[in-house]
Amino acid sequence: MSILIKPIITEKATGDSELNNRFSFVVNSKANKIEIKNAVEAAYGVSVEKVRTINVRPDRKTRYTKSGMITGKTKAFKKALVQVTEGETIDLYSNL
Repeated sequence: MSILIKPIITEKATGDSELNNRFSFVVNSKANKIEIKNAVEAAYGVSVEKVRTINVRPDRKTRYTKSGMITGKTKAFKKALVQVTEGETIDLYSNL
């Protein structure tokens, strides 16, 4: 079971990592905070102060087409905000 799926690289997440030393990851939906902390410390070699998790709900969309009404939704996922100790950083762009 892989705990860390991918880092979140958006404008908001990048600003949060530069200002507050807080990084965002998409994680396995069954992982808890202790497993996420251990996975980040093992993968990136940093010490983690705090982990906050968010269950992101799916977005539902409806379209009206010639063949009728079509409904769909995006996938739900779990997001983890990881606070790294002061002075340490994670280089997310080196592994791309």
